[in-house]
Amino acid sequence: MIPRSVRIELEEALGDGIRFGVPLSRHTSLRIGGDAEALAHPSGREDMARLLSICAEHKVPQRVLGSGFNTLVLDGGIEGVTIQLSRMRRLEERPNAGVRAEAGVSHSQVTRFCTSHGLSGLEFASGIPGSVGGWLSMNAGIPENEMKDVVREIEVMSPTGRHVRHLGRGRLRFVYRALRGLAPGSVILSVLFGVVLSNPDEVRLGVNRLLARRADTQPLNVPSCGSVFQNPPGDHAGRLIEAAGLKGLRIGGAEISPVHANFIANIGGACANDVLALIEAARTKVHKQFGVWLAPEVRIIGRPA
Repeated sequence: MIPRSVRIELEEALGDGIRFGVPLSRHTSLRIGGDAEALAHPSGREDMARLLSICAEHKVPQRVLGSGFNTLVLDGGIEGVTIQLSRMRRLEERPNAGVRAEAGVSHSQVTRFCTSHGLSGLEFASGIPGSVGGWLSMNAGIPENEMKDVVREIEVMSPTGRHVRHLGRGRLRFVYRALRGLAPGSVILSVLFGVVLSNPDEVRLGVNRLLARRADTQPLNVPSCGSVFQNPPGDHAGRLIEAAGLKGLRIGGAEISPVHANFIANIGGACANDVLALIEAARTKVHKQFGVWLAPEVRIIGRPA
């Protein structure tokens, strides 16, 4: 629990950039989750440094939620400070075919910017919801491309807020659906993407093609967290779950999507335990029938109710 004196210190440092007892169901794509003890929206690097310094000094846990995609927050909520970067959304073209994006920039913002400026290379990400910071943390991608293929460097703040480093691509350890090697509690502030100079019509064509494919294959009209499981080597989690006969399985207000079996949707009033039960049902049945243990891709955070 955050002591009252530390709450006051956080309020003095961040002003309206921090609130307490905030339901995270309003801040996740699944519309599920208990309360954040504190929810911070730093407006820039100075705010972020002050926030991390206070948390480090008083041993208050902190973690970045991002825009809440690819995340299941448990019903007991999150202790300490949960950080959203929605006020850090600067996006600009840089020399030598580069695009600098702060971590709070949304996927749609990147798509619009690159399309209007005729910058190619990030079309694959147009159908991946979330923010730039989340893209990097998850090494988000599709079968053809991942973030590791377009990142030149990232800007990272230390867990104490005292240091900022620029790490080139050669110092970053991207693996399937993860970025490894950063100190726990570090915060990604921005990224420099490498792009290719093209023209708006060509970029728009690539974006529209990928968005159409997403609309045809994913349940976009209901709250979900995106892909629930990583694809096992040489196969697809959705295929295995569908082959196990689990498409459309419901527990409480959660459902394995009839559109794509690697998506779990909140069809009304779902809680985190409903989603966890479906995850366990899918893992158990797929293992029983095919001998494969599916590894979760969705990030599960917080406390049980």
